[in-house]
Amino acid sequence: MLEIVRNEAKTKEEALRKSLEQLNVREDETYYYFEESEGGLFKGKKYVSVVTTKYEVKNYIKDFLTELAYRMNTKFNIEVKETDYGFSVIIIADDNGALIGKEGRTLNSIQTVLRQSIKKYGKFNIKVNIDISNYKARRERNINYEVRKICREVLKTKIDAKLDPMNSYERRLVHTAVSNFENLITESQGVAPNRYVVIKYKKD
Repeated sequence: MLEIVRNEAKTKEEALRKSLEQLNVREDETYYYFEESEGGLFKGKKYVSVVTTKYEVKNYIKDFLTELAYRMNTKFNIEVKETDYGFSVIIIADDNGALIGKEGRTLNSIQTVLRQSIKKYGKFNIKVNIDISNYKARRERNINYEVRKICREVLKTKIDAKLDPMNSYERRLVHTAVSNFENLITESQGVAPNRYVVIKYKKD
């Protein structure tokens, strides 16, 4: 369970200060947001700070994945690191292939379920990226390599290139890679799970 602290005050600053003091942490060690509370007759608006610590989230991620490993009758080695965007999780398991799944679908499902599990505790903007045995890192390198080759071909022939269906994460990788080439643009088409990217030549 993710521990959440709530405190009410007449200002956001005061409500947050109360929570930080209760948790005995600095602001940069937390995730938080505010809820507004309408006062009664002749009473002004009040604010409620909703706060959890990064330490608490990190432990929640570890506990969630440990429980998942138990339910799947396997074993995980889990490494959780704090990043600029949230948390990065590296998993090494007895059966990495089964956890990754075809084209990373099982891996993506695990990541989605974990994110949704955190969201049920509040409106915290916490991003968690899970990788298993560096599958995503290798996949990212392969995508960048293939996209660069396709980009050079499109620039040479001026013929649009339609890529295979990809998940949202992989499509973002394509959009980013193509943005480094002049005279090329990308466009996502189709409907998930068969959504794909088209690389197009753009005249000056």
